[in-house]
Amino acid sequence: MRRAPRAYVSGMSAPFVARPSWLPPEVPTPSGPVPHVVTLAGVQPEASGGADDALAVLGPLAPYAARGAVTDLFVNGSRGLWIDRGAGAERVVDWAADEPEVRALATRLVAAGGRHLDEAAPAVDVRLGRGIRVHAVLPPIATGGTTISVRVPRAAGRTLADLVPSPGHLARLRAAVARRENVLMTGAAGSGKTTLLAALLAEVPATERIVVVEDVAELSIDHPHVVGLEARQPNLEGRGHVGLDALVREALRMRPDRIVVGECRGPELRELLGALNTGHDGGAGTLHANSLDDVPARLEALGAGIGLSAEAVARLAASALDLVVHLERRDDERVIAGIGALRLDGGRLVVETVS
Repeated sequence: MRRAPRAYVSGMSAPFVARPSWLPPEVPTPSGPVPHVVTLAGVQPEASGGADDALAVLGPLAPYAARGAVTDLFVNGSRGLWIDRGAGAERVVDWAADEPEVRALATRLVAAGGRHLDEAAPAVDVRLGRGIRVHAVLPPIATGGTTISVRVPRAAGRTLADLVPSPGHLARLRAAVARRENVLMTGAAGSGKTTLLAALLAEVPATERIVVVEDVAELSIDHPHVVGLEARQPNLEGRGHVGLDALVREALRMRPDRIVVGECRGPELRELLGALNTGHDGGAGTLHANSLDDVPARLEALGAGIGLSAEAVARLAASALDLVVHLERRDDERVIAGIGALRLDGGRLVVETVS
């Protein structure tokens, strides 16, 4: 019988006991009850640093995360497990878990990331080892049972040239770094914004200091001088919350040569645009948007949520952002769909395609 990785069972307390339905798929379930112990809370990968050890924190999901080029895993309560290898979600037929098991797994994964998942905090996002990101939602918020969404980074070590096959796009992005232009990466979830941004920032000269602000740390940048700041949820008493907007202000006090916000979606937009308008060139951020043409409307909507008029957002964004790079997912590839520049047209923000 193949047992759980040693990272789960050595020296860990309060084990999470799952039924034999969670045995790795390549091993048939033996007859009779066989305990399969998976301990998640506080787990760190073993010192060997192999791929299996890095994924071990995912417990019973680890064998499925290790299947080839899997980038995402989705557990939808007791209804099953889906994985995405780049061509869309596909159901895993050899996975079985009931709602209590899925809820217990979600709780342990969140605890492994240093946060709590319960009725008071029914939706939580955490980062585990090697940039693995886990999002979990409990019922009744999740109407079909506890849901777990896992993002597994797969592009570690890939350079900008590896990710951008178009010579024209590659030259334009490298020029943006050299000219210290402020860049906004846009696209839908899973389009590759974070991956491309990390590769772009790896092109920054080694003499520069990059300060990265993220809600959940995902950016893995191959650069010698990167400082990361991660937002913090409130504790069980509702205290200790540290938001992205506060972290952007702190980052400005750290003498960054370049400031990066992992995802703009709230008050941090005002702080970032303000910073990029006051001499902090070479910055970057990401934004969810459906197309290049939708970027102005998305920025205006975020601005409205924090009390900024459309005109104010337009002036700030047109002045602060030099380049917008939009990514799309087409079939099994993530591609640059277009590169644009923001400008004012009659007081309104518009995007003009440049590549």
